[in-house]
Amino acid sequence: MKFTLSWLRDHLDTDAPLDRLTETLSAIGLEVDSVTDRAAPLAPFHTARVIEASPHPNADRLRVCRVDAGTGEEITVVCGAPNARTGMGAVFAPPGAVVPGTGITLKIGEIRGVTSAGMLVSLRELGLGEDHDGIIEIPPETRPGIPYATWAGLDDPVIEVGVTPNRGDALSVRGIARDLAAAGLGTLKPWAPEALHGPFSPIAWKNETTGCPWVTGRYISRVKNGPSPDWLQRRLLAVGLRPISALVDVTNYFAFDIGRPLHVYDTDLISGGTLTVRRGRAGETFTALDGHLYEVTDSDVVIADASGVVGLAGIMGGKSTAVSDTTKNVFVECALFDPVRVALSGRRHQLHSDARARFERGLDQSLLPAALDAASALIMKLCGGEPSEPVSAGAEPAWRRSATLRFERLNSLAGTDVPQDEAVGVLERLGFALQSRDGAQITVAVPPWRNDIAADTLLDTGGQVDHGRAIMAAEGAGIIEPECDLIEEVLRIRGLDNIPPLSLPGVPPVPLTVLTPRQTRTALARRVLAGRGLAECVTFSFMPRARAAVFGAAPETLRVINPIAADLDQMRPTPLATLVQAASGNIARGYADTALFEIGPGYAEGAQGVTAQGLIAAGLRTGFTPRHWQAPARHMEAMDAKADLWDLLAALGVPMDALTCTPDAPAYYHPGRSGVVRQGPKTVLGYFGELHPAAQDALGLAGHAVGFELFLDQIADPKKKRRAPPDLALFQPVRRDFAFLVPRRVGADAVLRAVRGAERTLIERAAIFDVYEGDNVPEGQRSLGVEIVLQPRERTMTDEDIEAVCSKVVAAVNKLGATLR
Repeated sequence: MKFTLSWLRDHLDTDAPLDRLTETLSAIGLEVDSVTDRAAPLAPFHTARVIEASPHPNADRLRVCRVDAGTGEEITVVCGAPNARTGMGAVFAPPGAVVPGTGITLKIGEIRGVTSAGMLVSLRELGLGEDHDGIIEIPPETRPGIPYATWAGLDDPVIEVGVTPNRGDALSVRGIARDLAAAGLGTLKPWAPEALHGPFSPIAWKNETTGCPWVTGRYISRVKNGPSPDWLQRRLLAVGLRPISALVDVTNYFAFDIGRPLHVYDTDLISGGTLTVRRGRAGETFTALDGHLYEVTDSDVVIADASGVVGLAGIMGGKSTAVSDTTKNVFVECALFDPVRVALSGRRHQLHSDARARFERGLDQSLLPAALDAASALIMKLCGGEPSEPVSAGAEPAWRRSATLRFERLNSLAGTDVPQDEAVGVLERLGFALQSRDGAQITVAVPPWRNDIAADTLLDTGGQVDHGRAIMAAEGAGIIEPECDLIEEVLRIRGLDNIPPLSLPGVPPVPLTVLTPRQTRTALARRVLAGRGLAECVTFSFMPRARAAVFGAAPETLRVINPIAADLDQMRPTPLATLVQAASGNIARGYADTALFEIGPGYAEGAQGVTAQGLIAAGLRTGFTPRHWQAPARHMEAMDAKADLWDLLAALGVPMDALTCTPDAPAYYHPGRSGVVRQGPKTVLGYFGELHPAAQDALGLAGHAVGFELFLDQIADPKKKRRAPPDLALFQPVRRDFAFLVPRRVGADAVLRAVRGAERTLIERAAIFDVYEGDNVPEGQRSLGVEIVLQPRERTMTDEDIEAVCSKVVAAVNKLGATLR
């Protein structure tokens, strides 16, 4: 939003200097983007009078001018402008001046033998326009030596402020003046245009849409259009608008002055004598004032006459009814359009205008009659004419509403004590009318120009509370607490820099946990498997139904109705299934020795046909182990998969002593060369082993392949408990080895459980360190070497103590049918 200092003082009675005004604007939330002093680059340029302009003796197109620049002596200037003549008023630039339009620094020079000590400048050279046909002409009676910026009214600084989307009222000079007055920088001048009356209007309104609650207008006859006066042109140029004509400039002026967009029609170009506000119709087009042809839709609100569309409501008028220098009779439109419809139409047609910027933010809903009177009066002052009675359609919306502010709430959010009288005064200066007050709170009536302020209640025209409309309004705007809007106004006008600063909470030295236990397990599992040399894969969760059936059931509930490919019609039961597909592709291309893993979802049919999804870490190794001088290469075995799974379980914090292995792995694993890992009798943590040859044949996987699956969802989250100090033993541990002949039907884990259970208070660890089958071992048995670590806590163990524990270990293993070698 741009405005000049003199324009601001039309509405604000203040003697505050420019610096204080701009500081206050930023402090109250209207951040100043720039202040442009147009007089500064024009400071060296002054008014002058050409005493005599004679032909140059050595150049046909140049003239030698004797100039009175107000310095008390004549100055010779060589000028090539065709309009340079004796007695004219001009603008003089002395040596040393920088010409804004060219950036040239003037110097005393000699042109064709004649000394020139300055320059007579054009508008283009001053950067004030494109006219370069001649030098600037001013009235010859103008006194020489006056600063040109002062004479031309260019010594008026231009201020530009940033306006937030909720502050539609701040897109007007009067709205900004109101805020500054509320902040204590002067007094807001009264603004009350005199009501105009006249005969019946030949133009009528017709409203056929809810997109325009209220529209008014006035016919003005026998006007004479032409250029607007200098003061009006200077103000429009200062804010970036191009003056067009007096009628158009008046509408642009009031859009910035009071934030009220207007439009003016040439009445003689309106067909049918009626302007209708309605929805657009399919196929309708109109040429806008920007010269472009637009096709409207039934979602657009348009202004139409008997011939069709003549304007896009709230955005831009049409060329067919535009005013011109020959216009004799006009009709001034002043309407209230729905902000959302205006915004959507503007985006739909990629049309931007000052009117749209104001309508889509919300306007003063009661200003229409006064704005129409003010615009009509200025038009008649500049162009003459006679007004009619205003005509309208629709009615003034029910904008009256109230809001309540509690002083305690204000102080708690402000972080400081705000005097009650000061808070009330701020709101009253902003236009909020006090309705009631007690020691704890106040209730105020919200002014019609503050559409951003929520409401506790809406009032009808008789002052009665309409709670239903209030609730609907609040729900429609997504508003919960109107009180916050009033608090913001009080604190804003007091100065945002007056709010006590508070430090942000300190950052803890140890960052807080941001990952869930499941996310942590997943990340750790990925690192462990990658560290074991497996390459991570990311595969589809879909696969061919026939292949999915190899890994168990392929129920209809997991069938993909609209697959991305014909052969990806089933949800996979496990990531191991898609890893097999990936390994098959590698083997077919000559990479037989692969090690792959994936952490992803597997799908199964749960109770009552409900799809169950679990997170599974799966791995697959194919081919042979790497060749090495220490050991010959061999094909992958079930224990390779178990080693991957065991490392992963240990890294995830699973208590390894509580794990058992059973041979009841799914049918796609090789029986006798696979296992199920359990924690307790019911919780299945995963599978491992060689893949079944029949499954490999069905899947087209050649060679040896081993794999594992770990159900990450089955791993219990760690319990939150205070970390105990480390339990460091004071006594030396004792190691003992045993060799047992164990029937092949007895698993090694059963032997280890028996050993650990023999003396739990002393046996700290038990592990298998040797497996032997062959000579000197009976048929159907194998030799298992078991190491135990005894850790005394109370005293050093004697030989008798050690022998007692060893006897218990042997007795416990004997119960399994094993014997000590």
